[in-house]
Amino acid sequence: MRKTLGWLLSLVVLIGTMGAAGSTAQAATAAEPAAAADIKDQILGIPGMSLIEEKPYPGYRFFVLNYEQPVDHRQPWKGTFKQRLTLLHKDVSRPSVFFTSGYNVNTNPRRSEPTTIIDGNQVSMEYRFFTPSRPDPANWANLDIWQAASDQHRIFTALKKIYKKNWLATGGSKGGMTATYYERFYPRDMDGVVAYVAPNDVADKEDSAYDRFFAKVGTKECRDRLNAVQREALVRREPLEAKYAAAAAENGWTFTTVGSLDKAYEAVVLDYVWAFWQYSLLADCASIPAAATATDQEIWDSIDAISGFSAYTDQGLETYTPYYYQAGTQLGSPDIKQPHLGNLSRYGYQPPRNFVPRDIPMTFQPGAMADIDRWVRDNANQMLFVYGQNDPWGAEPFRIGYSARDSYVMTAPGANHGANVAKLLDGEKALATAKILQWAGVAPAATLADTGRAAPLAAPDAELDRRDLEREPQLRP
Repeated sequence: MRKTLGWLLSLVVLIGTMGAAGSTAQAATAAEPAAAADIKDQILGIPGMSLIEEKPYPGYRFFVLNYEQPVDHRQPWKGTFKQRLTLLHKDVSRPSVFFTSGYNVNTNPRRSEPTTIIDGNQVSMEYRFFTPSRPDPANWANLDIWQAASDQHRIFTALKKIYKKNWLATGGSKGGMTATYYERFYPRDMDGVVAYVAPNDVADKEDSAYDRFFAKVGTKECRDRLNAVQREALVRREPLEAKYAAAAAENGWTFTTVGSLDKAYEAVVLDYVWAFWQYSLLADCASIPAAATATDQEIWDSIDAISGFSAYTDQGLETYTPYYYQAGTQLGSPDIKQPHLGNLSRYGYQPPRNFVPRDIPMTFQPGAMADIDRWVRDNANQMLFVYGQNDPWGAEPFRIGYSARDSYVMTAPGANHGANVAKLLDGEKALATAKILQWAGVAPAATLADTGRAAPLAAPDAELDRRDLEREPQLRP
């Protein structure tokens, strides 16, 4: 709904009445506005909406909610499930942001960067099939990008009757992908999209962009240091797998889904270089041990801190089953060659199929991401994509074509998977901030006259603005 906001002023006045002189007096009432229903009552008046809890936060109302959704939006009569969402309520007179991480929803009050910039409300949705937002029984064929976009569309349609000002969609990584897919399938819902570090694996079997990325990211000294530790972890497979077995026994870890401790160990080690650049900065290279002189414990500690030895256990994989399922059916996933490992790797990059229980069927749909990529290039309208220079996921970014309108792709220098508008160079940061304000319909006159003066409207709040980085799994082709 790309349009200039109109405005409507309505006033309902209760007129007091005055009894005749000398009669029993009735209280004279001054004309005053009719009281609006409490926001909680308005929200719970939406059919299918129910309250889990309300948590206090200064200056806001924060609700954790359930919303009844069709299991299959194409066949809504075939059953429903409860989808969890949260609402950070500022005021119905403010614009709203629709946020999703693409995973579980955070049930603590949080504010995304666009919400801070526009000083607005925020609705955050848990992605379908992430527990507890999973149908029972679960027909995994109903987990796809269109169904998830339709979840958002229904939530937006219901809440737009209360929050009538402009709306923006946003999210980071899988959440940025989710915001993009939502715009593709329901382009009239949002007034703008801010997609952070959103991968665009348009051709799943062509991943040379990632090899080029790892050949030049950071410095040669840092790349060599990381590669040496990763290689050493495979050279010392036997003693380090003994440590892994002991840790598994201590923590109750099992390996049924991936198939064996050996497969899980190698998957963790092969993630090491990618995960470093995803979550760390070039300056963090100083903490990487020198492989040739490092003890087994130092190698173990470095791999565990960066990749996490729990990641490919049954317990670590369980939460992310929907993610791996989508990687193996629609999203695709990157592959990298890692020639420095020589013949030390026994399995190579294992496919998503290895990380999903075998009783869940999976068939890849190669046209899904190609469709999204074409649509964004040709039809992007008021969309902003933000990437980090040193983030591996940005090796295959979204791009916009000549027919796109008022849309941008920006890169934060030296940034990782936590790249955002605040980390852009000053000129782009000001432009991005100004566009977000304009799309939300709240750009001050000074910003409209000079984008260089654009700044967030909300005061900083260390707790509310804290970004809880999702420790995302590494997807495989």
